Amino acid sequence: MSKNSPLALIFNVLFITFMLAPLIIVCLVAFTPLGYISLPWDGFSLRWFYAILDNPHFIDAFYLSVLLGTVSATIAVGMAVPASLAFARYEFKGKGAIMAFFMSSLMVPHIVLGVAFLSFLTKVGIYGSFIGLVMTHVIIIMPYALRLVLSAVTGMDRSAEDAAVSLGASNWTVFRRVTIPMIIPGIAGGWVLSFITSFDEVTMTVFVASPSTTTLPVRMYEHITETIDPLIASLSATMIFITIILMAILDRFFGLDNILVGKGK
Repeated sequence: MSKNSPLALIFNVLFITFMLAPLIIVCLVAFTPLGYISLPWDGFSLRWFYAILDNPHFIDAFYLSVLLGTVSATIAVGMAVPASLAFARYEFKGKGAIMAFFMSSLMVPHIVLGVAFLSFLTKVGIYGSFIGLVMTHVIIIMPYALRLVLSAVTGMDRSAEDAAVSLGASNWTVFRRVTIPMIIPGIAGGWVLSFITSFDEVTMTVFVASPSTTTLPVRMYEHITETIDPLIASLSATMIFITIILMAILDRFFGLDNILVGKGK
């Protein structure tokens, strides 16, 4: 089957439709003027978007999620940069095992991680705290930051670093003025993807959040257990819009192709 054959085209259309249809339906439901979940056949309305602003619990949870995602993504990327340089440029004993350890949160179900974190944080006395949330989210998002930064490090041309060293630049100067600028697309991509993953995380966060540290996805989950109305659709649509905007900004300044294939600028 050639990639341009009618069968391939039909398959691609069906696959894209299958992926996008649920998101499109949610976004459409968010604009319904009715008091129950339905498509906006009778016209579009911003009623349920205004309802978000009238609910202080969701507003507070949103700000907490933004702060949590920002701090967690920054820490994860800060750890991923030196780890990526070590994995890409050096051979050492246990390299594969250490890499697997960094990526292990992808292999363990989040509900299992949630129970484990609940037990650990309770024993060390930081259950329900912001610090505890940051620690758990860094572990969850670390693989995403590491993979994108590692891709950028692997794909970069080291001749500029060699030239800087030959001209007398110190290791710190080379790292700060040559290496970091060349892998900045991977760093930016890793940060944005880590932020989005942290912002959307709910399965594990349910176990480690407290009433004072409830993130937006957890607040939405609690709301769904009590009632289902278009307010959830408007919140979901808002999160989808934020994600699209972040990815568009990332593509505009760095290019998603450069980030995903590991080409440093």
